Amino acid sequence: MDRPIRVLAKAVRQRIGPGRLRDLLHGVPTGKPLHPPLTDLSLGCWLATAVLDLAGADPRAARAVLATGIAGAIPTAASGITDWSALHREQQRVGFVHAIANVAALGLYVGSLAFRLAGHDRRGKLLAFAGLGAAGAGGYLGGHLAYRQAAGSNHAESVTHLVPLGWHDLCELKDLPEGRPVARRLGYIDLFVLRVGEGVTVLADHCSHLAGPLHQGQLVSDQGTVCVVCPWHGSAFRLTDGTVAHGPATAPQPYFETRIRRDGVLQVRPAPI
Repeated sequence: MDRPIRVLAKAVRQRIGPGRLRDLLHGVPTGKPLHPPLTDLSLGCWLATAVLDLAGADPRAARAVLATGIAGAIPTAASGITDWSALHREQQRVGFVHAIANVAALGLYVGSLAFRLAGHDRRGKLLAFAGLGAAGAGGYLGGHLAYRQAAGSNHAESVTHLVPLGWHDLCELKDLPEGRPVARRLGYIDLFVLRVGEGVTVLADHCSHLAGPLHQGQLVSDQGTVCVVCPWHGSAFRLTDGTVAHGPATAPQPYFETRIRRDGVLQVRPAPI
């Protein structure tokens, strides 16, 4: 499946280029991935449809809930395929089958609604139960993506429990190159370090999207603020505080306060959350 995956992922990235729409579909404005809560809407409605059908409830109620789930599937699919296009290939393979299962479920539910509107409730119910099975398979694969393959999780180090409170010696200021990001290590954590004159910016080095090495990224200006762009999938983080300027990342980079001792040693400590 790698060839169709490669072609489709490239087409999605080209169609939904960098900008506000892509950031919205990733969930950057809320700081959380948008796709998971949207899936809850459609799956919840479709499961409720099954309960209503089994209980022999008013057919109009079942049709209304079913139609709501179908309508919710459109933005759910848009956010999901946007996230999928910026994953590693191993994750994309699972995500591709996940998408096929969900498309099959959507087709069965659309057919179910059409039968119900035509007065063939029994056929509509059978298609809905088949759709629930396909949606369940898709949901299982989505859970595998999230919990086994960590797609959508925050991959930046949680520094609060890895770094003790207080200031820590990192390196001498003179050992840092001017204007070029480098990696330095503080205990268990790899750090992105950028020196500009006497000022130093320090972030966790592993990108929160999929742990890409930020010190290998490009420095860009976004609306007057300097950002570092992850070399793997293009997430951009503001150097002023580590917040996300552009996705696919939604979680900010842990940011470190800095100071220079009189003997020229750079000290860092995690910034308050």
